[in-house]
Amino acid sequence: MADSKTLLECCLYFTANALARTVTRLGEEAFAPLGLAPSQAFLLMLALEEPGIGPKELAARLRLAPSTVTRLVDGLARKGLVEKKSLGKAVEVRPTEKGRLLAPEMAACWKSLHRAYSTVLGEEAGRELTRLNHESCRKLDGLD
Repeated sequence: MADSKTLLECCLYFTANALARTVTRLGEEAFAPLGLAPSQAFLLMLALEEPGIGPKELAARLRLAPSTVTRLVDGLARKGLVEKKSLGKAVEVRPTEKGRLLAPEMAACWKSLHRAYSTVLGEEAGRELTRLNHESCRKLDGLD
């Protein structure tokens, strides 16, 4: 049997989770000035791009459980960045004026995050890692 170092370094589960924790830390640092978690920023970005987007679509795009999306939307609503509107059984998520005004600062945070990992990995390696990660995730989820 291989030693534990070899097993860990050659295990997709371990290495993917270790990478996720590292990138999460970088994302949290990048968005700390706004008081947002990266997942909140992604959700707000989608609401800014598509005002009226529904929780089901948000969950699909963010690859999150519906309950997680509900929690994120509620947190952003408490911060005054989005509002939920019920239209019968449907719910729409719309950015508030405060949320719209945050867009330039959010863009700066995204650039900061990109710069943080690109400085270490290199621009091309960061793009390739992102592409491979996205492609692999889609295949493993049976989307391709």
